[in-house]
Amino acid sequence: MIPIQLFMAADEDDQPVVYVVPVEQTVERGLEKFLERSLSEAEQAGADHIILDIDTPGGAVDAAGNIAQIINQTDVEITAYVNPDAISAGAYIALNADRIIMHPQGSMGAAGVIDGAGNAAEDKAQSYWLNQMKNAAEKNGREPEYALAMASTNHDLPEYNSPEGTYLTLGAADAEEVNYSEGTASSIEELLALDGIELEGATIEYSEVSFAEQISRFVTHPIVIPILLSVGSLGLILELYTPGFGIPGMLGLTALGLFFFGHLFAGFAGWEAIILFAVGVILIVIEIFVPGFGVFGVLGIAAILGGMFLASFSTTIMLLSVAVALVVSIIAAVILFKYFGNRGPWKKIVLNEATTSEKGYISNETRQELTTLQGRALTELRPVGAAQFGEERLDVVSEGGYIGQGSLLKVVYTSGSRIVVREVKPETNHKEE
Repeated sequence: MIPIQLFMAADEDDQPVVYVVPVEQTVERGLEKFLERSLSEAEQAGADHIILDIDTPGGAVDAAGNIAQIINQTDVEITAYVNPDAISAGAYIALNADRIIMHPQGSMGAAGVIDGAGNAAEDKAQSYWLNQMKNAAEKNGREPEYALAMASTNHDLPEYNSPEGTYLTLGAADAEEVNYSEGTASSIEELLALDGIELEGATIEYSEVSFAEQISRFVTHPIVIPILLSVGSLGLILELYTPGFGIPGMLGLTALGLFFFGHLFAGFAGWEAIILFAVGVILIVIEIFVPGFGVFGVLGIAAILGGMFLASFSTTIMLLSVAVALVVSIIAAVILFKYFGNRGPWKKIVLNEATTSEKGYISNETRQELTTLQGRALTELRPVGAAQFGEERLDVVSEGGYIGQGSLLKVVYTSGSRIVVREVKPETNHKEE
């Protein structure tokens, strides 16, 4: 019994530890991985309490759902501090916490589901989200009517500035009135002093987003992914038109490298995705230098796309991103091929040389010296025939129509083997040569 008594006394003297974890910016899969790490570290460090410092405009439903699971699987008590905004997916995250405290200027709600184009999501997605909001409210004994009003416009709550056709957003006072908040606090220290928490003087540990996590959150954002893939493909296409390996190629590889690094660090991609991408690049290089009737190129592109899909957390987002990058690449390739087709590797497959006489190319010798000479038609010209010019017999063609045998002729034009003649009328006869 003595060891137990000593342990209990020592424990009573220990200062409680509170972990403050920021939930900021867009709710996406990068934030999910950060919260998973932070809550796990807080548990392992023996934290007495966790505060989610929320300020977000919302984000992806799937990421919010995964974050809710992480919160519910954490044994440490969690307070959501709405400081100042928990909008859309942020409201759902707050509802999953054990307790909600609002900043005096805080807002929570407006949790309607929209698609990528900004329109209301289809009925199936709406039904799922409404059920999730309802469950989150009931989990901690809150009236689900207000959670449903946050996610649907089919509720009439004019007393909270949310008539039918609008989404409910609760301020600090309204949230406390409908039991969606357990209090109001202007700071973390003030929050810790509230009834029910009572952790004044606790040691506060702030969980910070590492530089690598910041990069990961940025490059795994659904809007950033198609931009990275477009820059990557465009940079590599531009590199084909520049000698050596320069800035376009570096930008292209950097963009693709950021894509894979972010997804690898966030835990979405494994090394198999990186290896598949590297194999794809090697196959394309082989296709450039060792023509294989397109086989290596096709396999290389397939390998790169396979690596990207393995690295992605959402097949839908990846398909959209690849489609955007493909359109950008096609447009860029057409423009570059049209205006710079005589540069880079394309000059090996595009015929740019012209066989002009200025460069010494002739298909047949042009007899310019015959011009203005006169001769005699040896045969009828219909319009082709033979004519005698001095000692030389030549095949000629009349400038107009029929010329009779024996008519006096004059050469008016020569081009290669083609000799064009005109009949000389008697009144303009000259001495025959």
